Amino acid sequence: MDMFGDPAQWLPLTFAGLMGLSILIYVCLDGYDLGVGVLFPFAEEDEKDRMIASIGPFWDANETWLVLAIGILLVAFPAAHGMILTALYLPVAVMLVGLILRGVAFEFRAKAGAAQKPAWNMAFYIGSLMSSLSQGFMLGLYIMGLKVTAFTIGFAAITAVFLTVAYSFIGATWVILKAGGALQRKAVTWARQGIWGVVLGLGAVSLASPFVSPRIFDKWFSVPEIFLLAPLPIMAGGLVLALWVTLRALPRSGDELSWLPFTLTVTLFTLGFFGMAYSFYPYVVPEQLTLYESASAPESLFIILVGTVFVLPMIAGYTVLSYIIFRGKATELRYD
Repeated sequence: MDMFGDPAQWLPLTFAGLMGLSILIYVCLDGYDLGVGVLFPFAEEDEKDRMIASIGPFWDANETWLVLAIGILLVAFPAAHGMILTALYLPVAVMLVGLILRGVAFEFRAKAGAAQKPAWNMAFYIGSLMSSLSQGFMLGLYIMGLKVTAFTIGFAAITAVFLTVAYSFIGATWVILKAGGALQRKAVTWARQGIWGVVLGLGAVSLASPFVSPRIFDKWFSVPEIFLLAPLPIMAGGLVLALWVTLRALPRSGDELSWLPFTLTVTLFTLGFFGMAYSFYPYVVPEQLTLYESASAPESLFIILVGTVFVLPMIAGYTVLSYIIFRGKATELRYD
């Protein structure tokens, strides 16, 4: 029976695709609002209010995609869920504490008096930094096959820094899109400074992945695979060049191109994601457990798929609706 005729084959692949899509959307959307928090120390007090206003209508919807991704991992790939979260227990705990701290600070800084507001601003920054660093650490350890050695811990620490820089970069491009005037010009400067961290981060992940596993090395450098994969790094290089040129042009070009850096960055993140997906398929736990071995029974997956058909459009619709309603430049965020 062909792959699409056997539920034990196409159902795990379908849920792997849904989980991957959820992770990609989360990294792009919650990535920018985490990045906005990471940039807080470089902004003035009035600029912080405008930066918060730029993410205020969206951050709840953005985090929904993380919940969806972890939920799919739990119900569709329970064996992998146990292995991954066991290996990443500590950084996951740090991430959750950071997300909680961000959420509390987000609400309280708008209601606090002038004397308490700087403390809540610092809490928002610390929560954003904790979440970003922990996610980068998890990414690095995952690429290393969830093995814990001095080398893998060191690599995970490097990816933690690079992912945080990448989040701050996409956060800066979001501020370019949603703000104007002096804050927009400052965000252009932040993005110019952060683009090199994005390049180094993509380079580190790209160099490490094929050397961690002979299987990935063969997928990258065998013929004809090397020719099929070649467009990805070429396109990524083109996107980085386009970003660099756009960021140089923005202060002189007015607001017409303010949407372009964020769009290019999302496209760059998407290319990087597909490169990783290509490299690690069919493993959901690198070199240990394939998505077919770890998947729930086809009967269970089919029932879950029926529920997903109703739930996923609602989540996507809510997200899209929020971005349509609150399109345009950010205005003052008020709670009265």
